[in-house]
Amino acid sequence: MTSALAAKGEPLASAPLAVIVNRGGGTAAKLGDKLEEQVRAAFAATGRPIDLHCVEGRDIPQAVARARGGTVAVGGGDGTLSCAAGVLARQQRRLAVLPLGTLNHFAHAIGLDGTLEQAARVAAGDHARRIDLGCAGDRLFINNASIGIYARMVRDRDRRALPKWLATIPAALGVLARPGARHVRLMIDGETRFIKTPLLFVGNNRYSLATGRLGERAELRDGLLSLYAVAERGSLGLIVTAIRVLAGKADPQADFAALADAREVVVAGHGEHQVAIDGEVHQMPFPLRFAIRPAALAVMVPAGESTGASE
Repeated sequence: MTSALAAKGEPLASAPLAVIVNRGGGTAAKLGDKLEEQVRAAFAATGRPIDLHCVEGRDIPQAVARARGGTVAVGGGDGTLSCAAGVLARQQRRLAVLPLGTLNHFAHAIGLDGTLEQAARVAAGDHARRIDLGCAGDRLFINNASIGIYARMVRDRDRRALPKWLATIPAALGVLARPGARHVRLMIDGETRFIKTPLLFVGNNRYSLATGRLGERAELRDGLLSLYAVAERGSLGLIVTAIRVLAGKADPQADFAALADAREVVVAGHGEHQVAIDGEVHQMPFPLRFAIRPAALAVMVPAGESTGASE
């Protein structure tokens, strides 16, 4: 296969690869003063020169937009990668992923094993595939978006001066004590649905509920959003639902007010509301339109990965 990089006048042997790292990402922050050294060492092993910039999370959009070259390697968590993906998709450039966040869901979805060494080899390589992106209003997302208790939990978690994993525990207990189900009018591919739910989840492509594959996506180019609206429950009922879902034994009738695959979902409403997008909370105006953007982003992946069509 002809190298996509070479075809765009970006020879692997000489052109420095732009590498933008969010120094505040989970793994990046733990590396501290060793962050730059380890990133450089990982790429040195590939023989590809790099132009490295370690920046604050708020500076990621500008740094990515200014970076040179047809491919930009971005290090950080899913929120950082989502932000970068939006910029690069609009510029018709490729994203290479460095898993330097906390959970790195997207990195795993595209076949990375979580090591910086493998990610550097993939970033310096020539194997790109196009994947879908979701959009919520004018914001693109790589994983998912949600309205309800998860957005409230994330906002509470991020206010606490604790490591993210530890802050999640009191934040989750706090929202479960007050689930706050809301009446929602949905338009799902033009069909109106009225539901009451504490959590509306919209995924970029199909998310599995199966045992052993919970939260995984077999494909990143299905051309569909997956919608899950949790059924109204009290605190104890939501805990029971969560246990069933985590065990891979969810009851579609009892545990969900709505389940659907769709190309477009519109949530009715007025004013602004909290929406969690790839793990970060944003205030967004309603009505809010969710849609799928087929094959919107080219991503560098390990050779042989089947996450979409070749670039």
